[in-house]
Amino acid sequence: MMPEGQVAVVEIGCGTDMHGQDANVAATRACRNAIGFNSLPGLSRLLPDGDLSKMNVHVRLGVPEPYVKDVDEQRVKDQFPYGTVSVEVVAGGLACGSGVVLAEQGDAPDNDTALVVVAAVSVFC
Repeated sequence: MMPEGQVAVVEIGCGTDMHGQDANVAATRACRNAIGFNSLPGLSRLLPDGDLSKMNVHVRLGVPEPYVKDVDEQRVKDQFPYGTVSVEVVAGGLACGSGVVLAEQGDAPDNDTALVVVAAVSVFC
């Protein structure tokens, strides 16, 4: 469910898990990619009492279909230092071959799948 209010910021990020087929690794990396290079100093002027804890953050993740159910929403929420965070997981992203199976890095036998997750992070005031 989308938060109420006006959209103030939308950031897009991409994250991968090259080995291990862990959608959570790719999802958290996508979130960090979306927010990792931003500073939003004016945002506090848009929030009640300038309180960053009052912002609403909506994260929409595009995850390859077989892995949608594996996403731990709390792990995603934990990537955000402020606000009330909601998470929506939809089919999307990309699953492709990494070119090599590395069991020591968590690849399942005969599975070289790399996962790519895309995150759209929207901040509402």
